[in-house]
Amino acid sequence: MNQFEFRAEGFGELQGLVDALYATHEVVDRLDLVMQAEVLDLDPDLLEIVNLLPPGRYERQRLCDQLNSALAAHGWGGTYGTVE
Repeated sequence: MNQFEFRAEGFGELQGLVDALYATHEVVDRLDLVMQAEVLDLDPDLLEIVNLLPPGRYERQRLCDQLNSALAAHGWGGTYGTVE
């Protein structure tokens, strides 16, 4: 890790959310993702990222691409981690 990088307390939480949702589903609704993120009480920044997703149903790779794009746009990939 670069000496100037900051890892938030919530680092990796988004990956855990994605892993949990896709452990039992092939496709996930945005609404299910948002509701689970709220239940898990994710960091407010991560909730913002989740809420930026357009409505729809997501296969894992598409969801990860969308979340990673939002994280990159905010400059938060190093702070919160990316998802795969």
